[in-house]
Amino acid sequence: MRIDIISVIPGLLESPFSHSIMKRAKDKGLLEVHVHDLREWGLGKHRQLDDYQFGGGAGMVMMCEPLINCIEHFKAEREYDEIIFMTPDGKRYDQKLANKLSLYKNLLIICGHYKGIDERIREHFVTLEISVGDYVLSGGELGAAIVVDSIGRLLPGVLGDETSALFDSFQDDLLAPPVYTRPSEFRGWKVPEVLLSGHTKKIDEWRFEESLKRTKERRPDLLDEDK
Repeated sequence: MRIDIISVIPGLLESPFSHSIMKRAKDKGLLEVHVHDLREWGLGKHRQLDDYQFGGGAGMVMMCEPLINCIEHFKAEREYDEIIFMTPDGKRYDQKLANKLSLYKNLLIICGHYKGIDERIREHFVTLEISVGDYVLSGGELGAAIVVDSIGRLLPGVLGDETSALFDSFQDDLLAPPVYTRPSEFRGWKVPEVLLSGHTKKIDEWRFEESLKRTKERRPDLLDEDK
């Protein structure tokens, strides 16, 4: 999979993809992440990217010409399954969407900045708008990092245990059950006996019941059949 990211501040994305699972995915050749500096397409000697809003109002807006020139440059090189714009008013990001995106070959992510991007870019180029939550960030870079990380770990061969991602929270609309490791007793706190039993069926049943219990307590909205 290849993911291209357009950013006004590409330096913000240097660290997230240089460590741990994302680094492993890139080193194995399973994931390519290319971060591009939009200022290379900026206008004039100052590489201008933004301008005042028509109609007045606080905040600058990212201009059509630099961003569209950048998008068209990459579209001429390859076909993208989605052109994604990170924005607070986009579709709420969840595990189902991460699963879907992980099946694609090429993604292009636009990181908004300032007051946003000219609406004409959204109308004519963007195919999917994503929000990582009901709050506002200074730019789309951190949201883009979340999307890439959640997709990358789903790619076959990235995780050491191929089945690990299948049991993450939200995969089946349930939160993950509690987990334990050695020692089996610490300061008098014991691991549930069923997990030490070696009885696979009973362990699976216990984990499902604990997932259901935790979901009811913490995220009952996930169990809402009408959602």
